[in-house]
Amino acid sequence: MQMKYKFFLPLILLCGCAFVGADAQHAAANNKRPNVLLIYTDDQGTADLNIFGGKDLFTPNMDGLAKRGVRFTQFYTAAPVCSPSRASLLTGRFPQRAGLSNNASSEKGHAGMPASQFTMAELFKSAGYTTAHIGKWHVGYTPETMPNGQGFDYSFGFMGGCIDNYSHFFYWNGPNRHDLWRNGEEIWYDGSYFPDLMVKETNEFLESRRNADNPFFIYFAINVPHYPLQGDEKWRSFYKDLPSPRSNYAAFISTMDEKIGLVLHKLDELGMTDNTIVVFQSDHGHSTEIRTFGGGGSAGPYRGSKFSVFEGGIRIPAIISWPGKLPQNEIRSQFATNIDWFPTLAELCSIRLPDRKIDGKSLLPVIRSAKAPTAHEIFFWESGGGNDPQWAVRKGDWKLMHNPIQADPAELGADKLFLVNMKTDSVERRNEASRNPAVVRELTAKYNAWIREVETQ
Repeated sequence: MQMKYKFFLPLILLCGCAFVGADAQHAAANNKRPNVLLIYTDDQGTADLNIFGGKDLFTPNMDGLAKRGVRFTQFYTAAPVCSPSRASLLTGRFPQRAGLSNNASSEKGHAGMPASQFTMAELFKSAGYTTAHIGKWHVGYTPETMPNGQGFDYSFGFMGGCIDNYSHFFYWNGPNRHDLWRNGEEIWYDGSYFPDLMVKETNEFLESRRNADNPFFIYFAINVPHYPLQGDEKWRSFYKDLPSPRSNYAAFISTMDEKIGLVLHKLDELGMTDNTIVVFQSDHGHSTEIRTFGGGGSAGPYRGSKFSVFEGGIRIPAIISWPGKLPQNEIRSQFATNIDWFPTLAELCSIRLPDRKIDGKSLLPVIRSAKAPTAHEIFFWESGGGNDPQWAVRKGDWKLMHNPIQADPAELGADKLFLVNMKTDSVERRNEASRNPAVVRELTAKYNAWIREVETQ
């Protein structure tokens, strides 16, 4: 059964189809392993798709992907900032175990995640896949820590944290920091819009795989809606009646949706849709930095944003779709995380996991059933490091935070602890620490044991 996308310029609209459930662990017909397209967005807020609650947003392609797959309402990233989130995704490990607990440098010559880590690209490559990175990297800026040194056969994009989308120069500071690379060689596309270049590179890669015998893995790390908010003019006009900064952010979101739709349409055009697993998620919550006009994104009802272990910093939209093999238009509310994609995709593609510690858990039971238990009895975060780090522990309905960014000091005691019961207070407004000292002691002890273990292995 080949699904078709309805394609209208200047917009791309997707149609839904009914898929028959099947054992998701088996590869497609003819025993060929499925292809994998992993879409990783940048600074996209918890509620910043129409189907996830952003009703002022036009996002038909991302919404269509959710309708043809399983979407998660309690999905988390292992870090509320870019580099650790990406390192944890690529390794299936907590950022501390992956060797990158803070943002990597955006300056050439600085290493990031150690090359000794075993990445998702290396996992797929070991099984005969052709692997490609297209978009943002921000996990290391030396030959051994850039994409081609971390398992990617092909790489196109930038190595730092963000670029201007037209000049491709580093956006935070300068001077003279051009950042655009293909397979480790600097390249120049003066004036070309980077999201369009990403689509061009991806679709040309897909064309090259049209008659290939071996499957592919694409890490499509789009740099949107990360600042600078440079949406297409037609989308700026579309959202002209929204107040700023929401209007600027919304225009970039719909620009991204359209670019993602072009890639999905190419899969369909080439007859690859039915044998391609598509995973979609944001790297962490939306930004409120001055470079993004102080905001624009939304965590919906949740508190916090990028950098914070409050829900708005770590709770993100996530989707998985595989036509005919996974459930369609279903919602999962179980706790799940970005480090779970590594073992989940390995199982779906029948690839043996490496002989090393993997912190993620396969989500296949959860994907198959809304009644399956969460794969994680307990989960941990630490971000920022230093002598007084921000950290959090989630066990069941209890979530304990220490020194959470964006908390009012008046909310915290001398110990800087903030305890919430997620069942009764998912918006994290009431500090229950003083009323539940036994819970505080238990979760604090578990955090202390966890951080010692991940920092020594």
